Amino acid sequence: MNITAGKFKGRKVSAPYEQLTRPTLSKVRMSVFNTLQSMIEFDGAGFLDMFAGSGIMALEALSRGFSYAAAIEKHPKVIRVIKSNYKNFSPAPLLIHGDSLKAAEVLDRKFDVIYIDPPYYAGVYEAALEAVKSIACGIVILEHVTEVDFSGFDILKQKEYGGKVITYLKAE
Repeated sequence: MNITAGKFKGRKVSAPYEQLTRPTLSKVRMSVFNTLQSMIEFDGAGFLDMFAGSGIMALEALSRGFSYAAAIEKHPKVIRVIKSNYKNFSPAPLLIHGDSLKAAEVLDRKFDVIYIDPPYYAGVYEAALEAVKSIACGIVILEHVTEVDFSGFDILKQKEYGGKVITYLKAE
């Protein structure tokens, strides 16, 4: 995989073994950040990638001008791949090893954009949204394939990509 735009454009990022993660496709990453660019100013903004997988979303955020980024991942083998990826970038995102739901609830920093892309059928969409309410000061993006209860959030925009939906939300 390659970073799609910004100061790190074209730089390679390794993906963990494909049965452990499902990396966000480059066309989806490009669309997400192009949409965000029309919604917020990246300079001075923070980006959080929950269920980080390869960690590429946080790298894309820094590449495109976000001031800080963090990624949360719990799988030890995946963490090793992300660490290997991040050591090749400066600045690099903060990597948090732990359960995304628990870690998000105790973070002491607010984020302007929170990207939530859990395992599709893990049944944690609503729990993830609840976990970020106290740290979201802007847009929450949820990548999902099933119906989700968005109680407590306003839907700003939705876009479908071959069976998966990217939903842009704002806490009420």
